Amino acid sequence: MAEPPVADASPFIFSAKAGLLDLLKLEGQPVLIPAAVAQEIRDHEVDLAVKALERTPWIQIVSMPPAPAGIAAWDLGCGEASVLAWACAHPGTLAIVDDRAARRCAQVWRIQTRGTLGLVLLAKQRGILPLARPVLERLLQVGLYLDRELMDSVLALVGE
Repeated sequence: MAEPPVADASPFIFSAKAGLLDLLKLEGQPVLIPAAVAQEIRDHEVDLAVKALERTPWIQIVSMPPAPAGIAAWDLGCGEASVLAWACAHPGTLAIVDDRAARRCAQVWRIQTRGTLGLVLLAKQRGILPLARPVLERLLQVGLYLDRELMDSVLALVGE
């Protein structure tokens, strides 16, 4: 049985703001949120995200020991480091992260990742979303940073 996915603040916050939080559970349930990430979500004071954190039954907040020295050396944010530390301690865990440096670190540590863009494309591939572009446009409207050129090239791969 696969380990439950573990998510960082950015995918959680932007998915909640866009009304798309269910995208996070495409990779399994529960979705784990390290305590450091939960605190980061609360500190952002995005009311929708804070309410979702507290009221979503398939979200589970987990405590984490400090990140291994090799992950800490990447000088990531506390949230990204805790997500990768959890995934490192639980082989087979998918890390849901958007941060480029965190994804590079994960690659070095052989941790599988998927970002918000990847979740949208997965939802389209599974037939949950008829089109990915409007969903990505919505995420951009609520503040997700996504390079338009990358978005267009990825959407072209799925026929949009």
